[in-house]
Amino acid sequence: MDGDGSATIPTNLRLLMVIEHIARVGVPVTPTDVNAELGLPKPTIHRLFATLEEEGFLQRDMDGRTYSPGPRLRTLAGGILSSLRIRTARQAILQRVSREIGETCNIALPDRDAMIYLERVETQWPLRIQLPIGTRVPFYCTASGKMYLSSLARAHLLKYLSAAELVVRTPNTLTDRDALLEEIREIRRQGYALDREEFMADMIALAVPILDANRRLMATLAFHAPTQRFDVEKALGFLAAMRKAAEDLSRLVAEGDDR
Repeated sequence: MDGDGSATIPTNLRLLMVIEHIARVGVPVTPTDVNAELGLPKPTIHRLFATLEEEGFLQRDMDGRTYSPGPRLRTLAGGILSSLRIRTARQAILQRVSREIGETCNIALPDRDAMIYLERVETQWPLRIQLPIGTRVPFYCTASGKMYLSSLARAHLLKYLSAAELVVRTPNTLTDRDALLEEIREIRRQGYALDREEFMADMIALAVPILDANRRLMATLAFHAPTQRFDVEKALGFLAAMRKAAEDLSRLVAEGDDR
């Protein structure tokens, strides 16, 4: 924005425009980054960031310079996705793909240090894995989490890998950072992620991205199944069905934004 932005942006819109910009770029930002577009006086933009951080809408990253969405902003985004009209249609899509695959399907949202289950449809099999809505699962050893990691810019991915505690969950858990980085590169190339008994023994999972209007990962769609019923080859046989359901979910949110 050219000139003095303070003369053109109403005071009561400034916080919202900061949040809008952060949501649009989808990566950690500095006040200077945001102000390159808004053109506010330097003390004003820093005051806005301080207010948003104090109130929990933003949080400062480990480098001390950049900011990411805080818990209140993530809760706000999840609430929009959970609106009654969208949830009814979303459940119908989940139920359809769950019936086709015959296993539990879920939608998960990325949080600061984990994926959070937003929605799920249970399999009818008596043998099932209990991961209810609200469950938090790690990034590095789950299909949904690795799918999210594959969407990060390289610099942010490397920061995560250098700081994360890669706890051994099963004999298959990848705790070698180089090996995990290589797998994430492959996930980015192929557009889906697998959990090969890395989070829980005797459980596999397949995840695909749910994209926003800017073609960025907004959430993930996944199913998991016990190895008594599924192997990786069988799971990949349902990749097309999962991608179709993810496209329908992306379209559902986009259409909701247009109304």
